[in-house]
This record gives sequence, structure tokens and C-alpha cells, in this order.
Amino acid sequence: MKNLLNRYRRFLLTALVLLTAFLTYAMNLRNRDHANPVERTVMSMTAPVAGSAASATGFLSDIWNNYIDLIDVRRENIELRKSVKRLNERIVANNEAIAANLRYKQLLELKESVAIPSVAVSVIGEDSSAWFKTLVVDRGAADGLAEGMPVVAAGGVVGRLVKVAPHSSRVLLLTDHASAIASIVQRTRARGVVRGAGGGRCSMEFTVKDEDVKVGDTVVSSGIGGVFPKGLPIGEVTMVKKGEYGVFQTIEVRPLVNIGQLEEMLVLVRQRDE
Repeated sequence: MKNLLNRYRRFLLTALVLLTAFLTYAMNLRNRDHANPVERTVMSMTAPVAGSAASATGFLSDIWNNYIDLIDVRRENIELRKSVKRLNERIVANNEAIAANLRYKQLLELKESVAIPSVAVSVIGEDSSAWFKTLVVDRGAADGLAEGMPVVAAGGVVGRLVKVAPHSSRVLLLTDHASAIASIVQRTRARGVVRGAGGGRCSMEFTVKDEDVKVGDTVVSSGIGGVFPKGLPIGEVTMVKKGEYGVFQTIEVRPLVNIGQLEEMLVLVRQRDE
């Protein structure tokens, strides 16, 4: 019997303490305005635990809220990046449209200034080889084009058509070694032939030494030969050399048209026998 009491003594003491606390709490239900000693003791014991729990709950809540905020910020950043990309694409498209409108305006002005029927063409390809350098344009025989027709841009002469298919053509550039254009120096009317020298350069040949040619002079087509109309700008003289021997001068000419940036041009459809 004694052993049994010793075994359950702790249990009985715990039950007695709980029963006493319950009875005390029940007796003080009517007195809600003031805490009794037991309530104050319980509150003192549980207050740190409750505070810690509240702090932990607040900390976890802050972590969760920050996580949600980060997700929102990331989503906003993605949307902002998409918006910036769309705006940049619009800016690029607008700038391209402005540049195209300027080129078309210059081409229209050229078309109105040349009293010859013409067809507007756009560059769709480039063909370079050891012997020829040509541009491919998007118009051909179906549009009334034929081999030998001159091609011009807003700055001046570009070259002439050498191969014409139904819906495309090749333009032999004036800088190609196979190109030759009868020309004159605009200031002094000195005659010669502008030939392609490759590498974006030209030379003016068969101009005698006695002719007055200076650096900076403008060279235009003479109209001789019936391919290029008279007076089309070709280039600017960049070097003049008169040797001690020989009959002709050595003249270098820089084309007025930037061959590497050509996009739209005019083909003059004037007949060869005009």
C-alpha cells in the first residue's frame, strides 16, 4: 500500500494543485476587474511565453509578407522589361520609318528633276566576285527594264543594268573595273572617261595635260554614247597628277553616291536610240 502511494504521489499532488486552481478561478469569476494572486502568478509565468510566441508569429508574418513583396516586385520587373522592350522596338521602327521617308522624298525629288521616264527599284541583294561587283534590285523585264539602262540615286550616277530577268536585275556599279562613263569636268568642260578602279574608287582617263582640272572639281556625265543623259553627277576630283611623260593626266575621282549605303534607286528607261 505504501509503495502504491509513493508511486502516485506526484500524480495526486499535481491533481490537487490543478483542482485548487480551478476552484479559485471559479470562485473569482464574478470579480473580473481585479486579478487574484493565482491569476497574477499564471499571467507572470505565461507572459514571456506569450510574448515570444507573438514575436515569432510577427517574425514569420514579416518573412511571408517580404516574400510576397519580392514576388510582386519580380513580376513588376518582368512587366517593366517587356514594356521597355516594346518601347525600344517602336522607337527603332519609327526611326526606320523616318529614314525611309527621307530616302523616298529624295528619290521623288530626283524623279521629278530628271525629265526621263524612270522606275524606282530597291536593293535586294549584292553579288561580289573577282571580276564584277553588282547589286541585285527587285524590278526586271516585266517592269519595262532592259540591259544597258542607267541607274541613278539621289547623289548621282550608280551604274547601269547588265543582266535583266523578268522580276529582278543586276546593276554594274560605276566603281567596277568593267564600268566606263563618258564624262566632263563641270567647271572647265574638260573631257574624259570615268572608269571604275575598284575599292569604291574611280579614275578619269584620257584627259589631256593641257586641260584645267583641280582637286574638288565635280565630274558629270557628258551624254556621249547615249547611255547616260548629259549632266548627271558622277564624282569629285580627289587627285590630279601631270607627269613629265605621256599625253594624259592621272585623275582620281570619288563617287558622289555612297555605294555601300544604297537602298533605293531609279532606273532611267530612256531608249538607247534617243
